Amino acid sequence: MKVDQVSRRLEALAVSETLAMAAKSRELKGQGIDIADLSLGEPDFNTPDYIKAAAIQAIHDNYTHYPPVPGYADLRQAIVTKLKRDNNLDFTPEQVVVSNGGKQSIANVILSVVDPGDQVIIPAPYWVSYPEMVKMAEGETVAVFAGIEQNYKITPAQLEVAITDRTRAFLFSSPSNPTGEIYSREELKALADVLARHPQILIISDEIYEYINYTGHHESIAQFESVRDRVAIMNGVSKGYAMTGWRIGYMAGPLWLAKACTKLQGQYTSACSSIAQKAAAAAVLGDRSKVEGMVGIFRKRRDLVVSALSAIPGLRTNNPPGAFYVLPDISSFIGKTDGTHTISSSGDLVMYLLNVGNVALVSGDAFGAPGCVRISYSTSEEVLKKAVDRIAAALSKLS
Repeated sequence: MKVDQVSRRLEALAVSETLAMAAKSRELKGQGIDIADLSLGEPDFNTPDYIKAAAIQAIHDNYTHYPPVPGYADLRQAIVTKLKRDNNLDFTPEQVVVSNGGKQSIANVILSVVDPGDQVIIPAPYWVSYPEMVKMAEGETVAVFAGIEQNYKITPAQLEVAITDRTRAFLFSSPSNPTGEIYSREELKALADVLARHPQILIISDEIYEYINYTGHHESIAQFESVRDRVAIMNGVSKGYAMTGWRIGYMAGPLWLAKACTKLQGQYTSACSSIAQKAAAAAVLGDRSKVEGMVGIFRKRRDLVVSALSAIPGLRTNNPPGAFYVLPDISSFIGKTDGTHTISSSGDLVMYLLNVGNVALVSGDAFGAPGCVRISYSTSEEVLKKAVDRIAAALSKLS
């Protein structure tokens, strides 16, 4: 063993493709190259003033000491109020754990319940970090794929077939990153009916994009009584309130799970920022009209991007009803070349578009969708128009 040898656990983990592509984009920009960066899922809006004012007031009020590990009581109560107001779900503050972003909330749950050899069913396409979190827990990801023909949503029959006596959890997002698709109430009910027959399975429902929804009311799988007592809701303030840098996520679930997550978090990060928590409480309880305008802007951007992509020969796209992503199927370009670059995978196509088209996207390989690429339209219309024009021009050179 060498002193600079990292653990097998770390060696098994993949680097986040979204962060890696964002880093490449920044590097090229630093060289003076005009890159249209559609790699990161970060709203380009600033945090509303009323939320910033709450943070400033918290500093003046000297909220500068260690908070309780699961979060301040008033923030957890605010989250309980939000869950009742927006989702008609009943929780107590003791069932809520506030963490350093939604990513930590999900990792807390997985590390709290998954033992070596346990299986976690994850519909694919999936968010890049889900399988890596399962790896950290030494569990096994069972990916269930649904392509563009199914609007990237798995069926109850697919879920049933994937369940074994080693299945410990079912982890999914709706609205989805990377597809932007949303499971309807009827579709969620059908999945819940399957899971109700398997009481050993914890349901981890990532609802971080709840408010970026073009269909109207958000639906949570936690609404169904047959599974309600074993659903862990993952959410936060990053996407719906333009608060990505504040790093506040939360889990609401069974009391035993909240206690487990608190125990785990207490050993490796303790509580999250006291100031950010006060800002989050103001966000959750505040007037959502201050941020609802974002949704209309995202919808307009989606329409722009989907319309442009639909006009590109050989590229197939869905019309996502939520989040701020499009996951076009680019499989028809595999095997093509411009005479210099040969496209053998979606990873090759992403690098081709970066180097030839000066557009940064993320390969579908990272999301369990090898014939696709992810496009984030969380940036300005100016950048989006430039990007889709460049994508069309670059793809037209492949034959």
